[in-house]
Amino acid sequence: MEESTEFGGSFWVSETNSAYVSKPNPVLEKSFAFAVRILNFHKWLSKHHPDISPLAKQILRSGTSIGANLEEADSAYSKREFAVKVGLSLKESRETKYWLRLLYATDYIDSEMFSSLCSDNDELMRLLNAILKTTRENLK
Repeated sequence: MEESTEFGGSFWVSETNSAYVSKPNPVLEKSFAFAVRILNFHKWLSKHHPDISPLAKQILRSGTSIGANLEEADSAYSKREFAVKVGLSLKESRETKYWLRLLYATDYIDSEMFSSLCSDNDELMRLLNAILKTTRENLK
């Protein structure tokens, strides 16, 4: 092992040709993939419908926040903090669904785009609900 000079302390240590590798987490992977889709969707909306830029930013924020909150939950200090972060992810997912419904209802996106994005978001919501329910039961 060699000390990293970038941070100037013995706390930050790195090994040549190694990196921290966490166990695969399907929920984190799905939320990241969804965030990528939302980012690409935002690019598409910005190009094809610049008139709704504020709304496009809203769905960008909520859709990418799902995974960001789950990443924070993954390193929570307690089960309560974990539950709070997962709950925030669920709220962001519900907000994302709202924006998708609004875009569809106002003919900014077609049924195929709406169904595809909603399907991924609904899957995340089901997973988050199940995780939150189990976590809350374990807190009792």
